[in-house]
Amino acid sequence: QVQLVESGGGLVQTGGSLRLSCAASGSIFSINAMGWYRQAPGKQRELVATISNGGRRNYADSVKGRCTISRDNAVNLVQLQMNSLKPEDTAVYYCNADTGSRYYWGQGTQVTVSS
Repeated sequence: QVQLVESGGGLVQTGGSLRLSCAASGSIFSINAMGWYRQAPGKQRELVATISNGGRRNYADSVKGRCTISRDNAVNLVQLQMNSLKPEDTAVYYCNADTGSRYYWGQGTQVTVSS
């Protein structure tokens, strides 16, 4: 089992920045990749960014150039730095851990971008 706890969401104005953090615990050794997904009201959950154990990063087109995902394996932490935020970035953001056989999810953290 893997437990994920997110923090860092909040309310920010258009053009502002936020940093989301996700602390992982439990069967850390089983994790292949970690990432962030988001779900806006009335929409499906979508990928924001992922990072593999080897540091390979993948970003959704909608956030490329504005977001950076990083991972500190020493403290089992993954972060998402989001800059130049837009109202369309408003969503609940979920931390994700992929073990290859299943996904684990955090409880989610709300990000609201006001216009």
